[in-house]
Amino acid sequence: MQNQKIVIIGGDAAGMSAASKIRRELPEWEIVVFEKSPHTSYSACGIPYFIGGVVEDKESLIARSPETFIQKYNIKAHVMHEVIQIDTAGKKVLINDLNSSKSFTETYDQLLIATGASPAIPEIEGINAKGVFSLSTLQSGIELFNFIERHTPKTAVIVGGGYIGIEVAEALLQRKIQVTLIDRASYIMETLDREMSEEICRTMTDAGVDLRLGESLKEILSSEKGYASLVKTNISEIKTDLVVLGTGVKPNTQLARDAGLKLSEGGAILVNNKMQTSIKDVWAAGDCASSYHILKDEEVFIALGTIANKQGLVAGTNMGGGEMFFQGVCGTAITKFNDLEISRTGLSETEAKKMGIEIVSNTISTTNYAAYYPGNESLKIKLIAKKKDKEIIGGQIVGGKGSAKRIDTIVAAIKAKMNVYDLAMLDLSYAPPFSGVWDPLQIAARTLM
Repeated sequence: MQNQKIVIIGGDAAGMSAASKIRRELPEWEIVVFEKSPHTSYSACGIPYFIGGVVEDKESLIARSPETFIQKYNIKAHVMHEVIQIDTAGKKVLINDLNSSKSFTETYDQLLIATGASPAIPEIEGINAKGVFSLSTLQSGIELFNFIERHTPKTAVIVGGGYIGIEVAEALLQRKIQVTLIDRASYIMETLDREMSEEICRTMTDAGVDLRLGESLKEILSSEKGYASLVKTNISEIKTDLVVLGTGVKPNTQLARDAGLKLSEGGAILVNNKMQTSIKDVWAAGDCASSYHILKDEEVFIALGTIANKQGLVAGTNMGGGEMFFQGVCGTAITKFNDLEISRTGLSETEAKKMGIEIVSNTISTTNYAAYYPGNESLKIKLIAKKKDKEIIGGQIVGGKGSAKRIDTIVAAIKAKMNVYDLAMLDLSYAPPFSGVWDPLQIAARTLM
């Protein structure tokens, strides 16, 4: 291929994975990246652990700085530069330099949109008060960390009981901050089924979190100095020094929409399995792009670093003239609260029933190690399969050390279209410090056989 100029909008996981792939294969091509935040290639998933003090240095969350990309890889990475318009007909973008407020245009041969996602902020009174934070970028995490350092809040309200809410609750407890978590649902972690959530709720309550379920955020009142001081819900009022929003994220796709690109029903940029958009020479990857769900057989929006890195690699390969396909997702996720590990994949029972799938499922309680081995902890597994042929379509795990990563075996089983007998008879490893002679996954499978 002739030398080309690649422009990438977004300098985190997807964007820089694509840039790095293109550079490895095509050292002569020009690659220009525009990132509106001060940082490139950072671990957003590590932000709660930086806030809690587990990760002591924010720099350790940065895989490669803009200077590294420029000096070592000859990738022109411009931070604090926001792309404000895409002209697909003229093959150019309009950029605003956030430091100088000056605008300029940049032409391209191929364009990758990797603009990520941003917090879904509820439209309520007081949402812009000082001391109200949402987490999406490394910079937002640094700002929350600095606020805690300067103001030493004693109390905090977290809005939302998803992954971010749980991880931030753990982080704030580690900072000796009294935490109240509100969620409008009747149980937290709605990507799990209710019986799996119960153990999480119990563990959080025992750790000192004041869980307020079935409560919706209505208003945030401020002190005379403009700092959040009181949270009003549909049920109660909660005094607080700090508010953290964990109310979900939405894809950053306004640029793409304005440029005429097709979007999925979830609002993400619609892409095929090569990460091509609806317009020639324009690609998309990461949290702003759609993902094919192999069980739902539809395009979905899932914002995860694992997906972003894979999509970036696929996009970079195809932009550079190679051929690679993104094979889809099944909704795998993992987190923890203190010592309790949590993971899920595939369809929940609730999702399967909404799709009209006849299922069989069971939930077992056992231990993560051999029952006689010192230090064993409780483990709960839920396995979901189609009723007709017992094909595995989902799994959820909550338990002690070494529990949650077992979900990866269920992921492989789903991808291979294995049934419960296949899983039960897999030649899995065994030694007392790791599991019983029958791994808990196999026990769950046997009960569905």
